[in-house]
Amino acid sequence: MMSENEVRNLLKDARTIAIVGMSDDPKRDSNGVARFLKRNGYGIIPVNPNLEGHVINERPYASLRDIAQPVDVVVIFRRSEFVPEIVEDAIAIGARAVWMQLGVVHNEAAERAKAAGIPVTMDRCMAIEHRRLMRGIEPIHA
Repeated sequence: MMSENEVRNLLKDARTIAIVGMSDDPKRDSNGVARFLKRNGYGIIPVNPNLEGHVINERPYASLRDIAQPVDVVVIFRRSEFVPEIVEDAIAIGARAVWMQLGVVHNEAAERAKAAGIPVTMDRCMAIEHRRLMRGIEPIHA
């Protein structure tokens, strides 16, 4: 698990965030967190094979491996049993970090990511942590 300092630095330095399990329903947590992060200056890449058309004015991708640009953070809004495959994709694309949202935990996949040099946080909400840790701190890309 990342320390508070590591999370703060990740939030400060990250530019592009892929949201795996992104929904086009504004009532879903994945959509709300993505909108919050976008308002705070991050580039958002929706990832969901069931999405058609743009979501929050961003082109969705069926999988992480379809994304051509660099991804700083992979945020996972999928059930824990789907995490190992997503982590393998995150490793394959060279993501800088993996973030499992509240309720998403998979220790073996986290160990696999760490072994590949990718820091991981689990069972934490990126929007909540951003509000808590980034108050008064400007991201590098702002």
